[in-house]
Amino acid sequence: MAKKIVIIGGVAGGATAATRLRRLNEDDKIIMIEKGEYISFANCGMPYYIGDKITSRNNLMVQTVAGMSARYNLDIRNLSEVTKIDPQNNQVTVINHKTNETYTENFDDLVISTGAKPIVPNIPGLASATNVFTLRNIPDTDQIKNYLADENVKTATVVGGGFIGLEMMDNLRHLGLNVQLVEASDQVMPSLDFEMAQLLHAEINRKGVNLYLNNGLKEFQQTGQKLVLQDGTVLDSDLTILAIGVQPASELAQQAGIELGVKNTIKVNDKFQTNFSNIFAIGDVIQVENLIDHSETNIPLAGPANRQGRLVADVINGIPTKYPGIQGTSVVKVFDTTAASTGDNEKTLTRLGIDHNVIHIHPESNASYYPDSKPLDLKLIYGNDGRILGAQAVGEKYAEKRIDVISTAIKFGAKADQLAEIELSYAPPYSSAKDPVNFLGYVADDMINDGVKTIQWSEVDQLVDEGKYLLDVREDMEYSDGHIKGSHLVNLNTLRDHLDELPKDQTIYVYCRAGLRGYIGAKILLNNGFDVVNIDGGYLTYEAAHYQIKNHKF
Repeated sequence: MAKKIVIIGGVAGGATAATRLRRLNEDDKIIMIEKGEYISFANCGMPYYIGDKITSRNNLMVQTVAGMSARYNLDIRNLSEVTKIDPQNNQVTVINHKTNETYTENFDDLVISTGAKPIVPNIPGLASATNVFTLRNIPDTDQIKNYLADENVKTATVVGGGFIGLEMMDNLRHLGLNVQLVEASDQVMPSLDFEMAQLLHAEINRKGVNLYLNNGLKEFQQTGQKLVLQDGTVLDSDLTILAIGVQPASELAQQAGIELGVKNTIKVNDKFQTNFSNIFAIGDVIQVENLIDHSETNIPLAGPANRQGRLVADVINGIPTKYPGIQGTSVVKVFDTTAASTGDNEKTLTRLGIDHNVIHIHPESNASYYPDSKPLDLKLIYGNDGRILGAQAVGEKYAEKRIDVISTAIKFGAKADQLAEIELSYAPPYSSAKDPVNFLGYVADDMINDGVKTIQWSEVDQLVDEGKYLLDVREDMEYSDGHIKGSHLVNLNTLRDHLDELPKDQTIYVYCRAGLRGYIGAKILLNNGFDVVNIDGGYLTYEAAHYQIKNHKF
């Protein structure tokens, strides 16, 4: 028997659900109600259109109302807003903004895909500011694009260092503007740990962007032309983008008595059902399970929203399926650098009290002898049982490729040392014979099965303060270019000749540039009866973590 299925909201989740529902059943009446004009658009591409990297606005339009309606036999009602959900009577109240008509629509099943909305704090002076924008949809994009075309914008400010903030920073700089980024926390890109984010901070500075960390926005002055930060710093700004984050658009659900979860998300089970069995929810508005630590969370990403749209259609059509949760795999472009991650970061694991081990390596993106290979910084986090808990990569080439491999390994339950066993494609332009992912596995094997002990960059300064014995096994020139304070230099190739000069009554902390020579040195010392700890990631990790922000006058 045919059913009537109403979907609230289009774009990633709602539009995917609608088309999958039709492919599974030709008889059901499928109604998609979208309060905006555009039902399916590439919202992830909007910053790049603003920055003229995508030159045609039409390229952002994935589907039109006419085209999608015809192809999938859907009843699509754009510029129509659901103002009330009545779970008891299985109906929604709708206002048609084109005609101002209000009506009710019955349903057998309801899918809520209302997404998220920008966080806009109540900042003094915001109401009178005329040059402040958020970015979430096509009308927002048009407003920013038109303002840039019509006004003499020379200096732009981005408030917030997440995905949208970083992408807008990149694209506004691409337009030739002076750009400054304000972030209330001590780092951009919260999915990364601090030392990895520091690599982005350096790249941001290198590209001429001023970066204000640990310094939130306090006040707008002069209709938005002046920004006052928490520490009293005053910035000039011709254009300001608020990219502080998003929050679930769950008001409709809450008013209907639908149960909410963390951060006011809609609480659903593994079949996307709410506390009303015929009302489902998907996308940025829902609570999901973190696959790594099994906490309840909200991770608004386009990939999972599309996947959820497909799966909820399967559930409605009786196809056995369960949504397992989310790893939070993501990537962002920051000028010439790519930052990607999957799983939990170290901050999250520490906060949750989950024991973990960390590896940093600094290989090349591909064979070092091949032209244009680039440095790559990788971080792997795994539990005491060897289970991979997360990974992060920052580099100019192929960072996302390595994270995608590790994300897949996590999904299928691989242990950290098993990364060494993965057979990956190799040719000099693309990788090395020992792929960086394999190399992470080798290091994990050394730590798990060979008893190699390491400490992290964050522990080194305390060792220095306590006068511990630090051994640098690099070359003289490398040492002269920069070293950890108080460390002793003995070149690796001559280490065996100087064993009698090293202390056996205390732990020796060994490091090199990236970790490999430090490991070899540690093995030499271990085999000669010394108590040795390798400083994970070597001087490169330590140096990156200690980067100092360098701002300049516009």
